[in-house]
Amino acid sequence: MVGIAASKQFLDQDGYRLNVGIVLCNCHDEVFWARRVKHDGWQFPQGGVRQNETTDQALYRELFEEVGLRPAQVEVVARTRSWLRYDLPQQYRRSARATGFRGQKQMWYLLRLVGNDADVQLDCSRRPEFDDWCWVDFWLPLEQIVDFKRDVYKSALSEFAPLLFGD
Repeated sequence: MVGIAASKQFLDQDGYRLNVGIVLCNCHDEVFWARRVKHDGWQFPQGGVRQNETTDQALYRELFEEVGLRPAQVEVVARTRSWLRYDLPQQYRRSARATGFRGQKQMWYLLRLVGNDADVQLDCSRRPEFDDWCWVDFWLPLEQIVDFKRDVYKSALSEFAPLLFGD
């Protein structure tokens, strides 16, 4: 699978930061759900696409930085057909007027863990994103994710569900 290359700018022309989202599932079709460090919020791993980096490259970099998994420990099942966007609420933006930043433009990937649970390590970067994780029912994240990300999660999971569960 060939990734989509990031433009030379970190934001697209509409003010969205290029980003990858990761839905990691296990052999029971449960999904990896992680708690953000120093927060009560749980989410799927995600992260920005760097300048001159493809989405595939960003996927594997973020997967290692946030979850400690290497490419050989996962299988790429699918990628969303198109970018999914969400607007970040104004209270969470840093100087949005100066940068033109509106939110995230994400390419989502569905991965299957081919390693084992012991391979997951949340401390592979200098500043870990997560401090706890668990396997949850495929649809549970829709009930727990912050409101402003819910539509993106629903779109990604709805696109991936037939690949795991059939039509």
